Formats: sequence, structure tokens, C-alpha cells
Amino acid sequence: MSFEVSGQEFTVGHRTANSDVDAKIQVKNPRFFRRVLAAGNLGLGEAYIDRDFEMEVGTLQEFLTIMVRNRLGERIKLNAPAAVRVAWLRLTNALRGKTRNVQRHYDIGDDLFEALLDSTLTYSCGYAKKPTDDLDQLQFNKLDRICRKLGLRRGERLLDIGCGYGGLLIHAAKHYGVSVTGVTISRHHYERAKARAAEQGLTARVDVQFRDFTDLSGKYDKIVSVGMMEHVPRSEYRKYFNQIYKILEPHGVGLVHTIGANAPTNQHDPFIQKYIFPHSNQPRLSEICEQLEIHRLAILDVENMVRHYRYTTERWLENFHANRDRLDATRYDDAFVRMWEYYLCCGIAAATASDSALYQVLFNKDYAASLPLHRV
Repeated sequence: MSFEVSGQEFTVGHRTANSDVDAKIQVKNPRFFRRVLAAGNLGLGEAYIDRDFEMEVGTLQEFLTIMVRNRLGERIKLNAPAAVRVAWLRLTNALRGKTRNVQRHYDIGDDLFEALLDSTLTYSCGYAKKPTDDLDQLQFNKLDRICRKLGLRRGERLLDIGCGYGGLLIHAAKHYGVSVTGVTISRHHYERAKARAAEQGLTARVDVQFRDFTDLSGKYDKIVSVGMMEHVPRSEYRKYFNQIYKILEPHGVGLVHTIGANAPTNQHDPFIQKYIFPHSNQPRLSEICEQLEIHRLAILDVENMVRHYRYTTERWLENFHANRDRLDATRYDDAFVRMWEYYLCCGIAAATASDSALYQVLFNKDYAASLPLHRV
């Protein structure tokens, strides 16, 4: 990777043996170096938003992938003012509370997500059967694979904790004949999921509720949670799994799908914390397994699908570029567009070369239950 300043070119990092990707940036403002060296990826992201640099060779996602592969973020230590800034950011997010943090991202505007997502408006990692799968196919593959992992049968009751725009609810009701309940604390998700279920004539079998998972009661044969655990504060992990245990039938099966940290520690990226997902987490697999063990939920299968996130996020970025002219420029100005470009490119880089993970953990409530011989 190289950069150019005042006509002079510098090269940093190295290529891996199986990579011919190269990237070159042109620094437009000398403060770029101070921002990056002081605040790491937060400074780099803000430099991109403010046009302190531009890509000259290669793409932004290729540039960030090289940075991640070379672990440059681990070599840059925040200076004291930047460290205080990040600590204050995390404290502010924590004090804001879970509901407001979730709504701050997901209730931006449906038009933004329509420009980004597939026809089911599924905002989580898809599943690639082949690298050329388009976004609709990626998400169909993922939704159907979850239903098959859960072993859904006609007439069962399925709960989706953090149901988004209802993509999984609708898929399960339509293709597997189950009765589904979805809960969300995003007002936009709640209203749109209800409307989408009604449009498809599924109101009798799809119940969408605007409520927190802690308020749930009743019993369910199957429980799923996709892209939700990232927004559960670590202090509530025990409450989260205890609630699942309480409302899961004795013969029940559950699945948690979450972005994770495949490393000893996780301090979620400050750029993402500030601009995208305030107060979000990347749970370690050990944290998930510990809670399942504590609550006597038997672990059946663990899959790390992080490489599939690369294909998903690449398709989101393609959609975003193709549809950006449809977005209202008064609501989504140049700085916002570049912020989202940077976020999506970070996602591609992380899925390609970082210690991030995308876990699907399948479990049940019966240690003696008969199990399939194969993963789906």
C-alpha cells in the first residue's frame, strides 16, 4: 500500500503470497497523519469523511483490507486526548441506554435500508453457496438454512428475538407453516414488519410486537435471534439467556446468530461505536458458551460464517453505490454517504482479514434428545 504527499510517494505494509491487491491513496490534507496516528481507525474514518485523502489506485475496501491484514491498528496506540475521547464515547453510549442506541441506528430511515438491502430487507450476514450469488440469493440461503438448522415443523411456535423487518418471520411462516412471533425495540422495524406480513397475507401466523425481550412470556418450540446479541450489553448476557431458557419448551431448540470476536479481548472499534452501532458488542464464543452452560442449554453446533459476511457486505456496498442518487441529499449529505461507505468497506475488510467472527450457535434444552447426524 502506498500514499502520496506533495508529490512524494511512500510504501507501507506487504503483500501476502496469494494476493496481488495494491492500493494507493493521495493525502489531501496533512492533518490526515495526526488524525490517524492519534486515533487509529476512528481518525482514519473521519479523515475519509472529511476528504483528507482519496483513493488513487485500488478501492477503499482493498486499502482497508491491507491495513487490517498487516495489523496496523494494533501498532497505533491512542494518544491521551484520543483515549479520553473514546472512553467518553463509550460512557455516553452506555448511559444513553439500549433502546435509544438501537433506535439511533435502525430508525435512521427506511429509504436508506431499501437502497442497501435485498428484497426481504434482511440486515445480517447472508450465506454464499457460490461467490456469484446475488444478495437475494445470499439471504434466502441464510434464512432457509436457519430454518433447517432449527428443524422447523408445521404448527410449531417460533420466536424471533430482534426480528428486524420480518424477513425470517415471513420466510418461516410461508415455507415451513409455523406460527411466528417477532419482537423488536425499533419502531421502524415494528411498523414495517407488520405491514410486510399483512401484504403477504400472513397476519394470522405472524405476530410482530414492539417490546423488549425481557418482557416476553409464554412458551415457544423454537427460538432464534439474528443480529441481536451484538446490541445486548454484556451486563445483560445472563438475563438474555435466562429469558431464552424460561420461554423455550423442554423439547425446544434455539439458535443465536451474532457477530463475534475470535480473540482474547474485544474493544469494539471506536469508529463503529461513534457513527454506526453505539454501545454494540462482539461477544466471544466463550461468553456465549458460558451462558449456555450456566443455563443448562446443550450446545449442538457452532459455525463461524465470517467469510460469508464479505460477500454480503460487498453486495450492500454495490447497492449503496447504485442507489445513492435516490437518497434525499438534504438528509443524507456527502459526509453521511462517505461515512456509510467507510462503514461498509470496514465490514468487507473485517470479514476478509480481521479477528472478527460470525457465529451461529445451535442449542437445545434436552441433553438426551436425538440429534441429526449431519449439519444441514
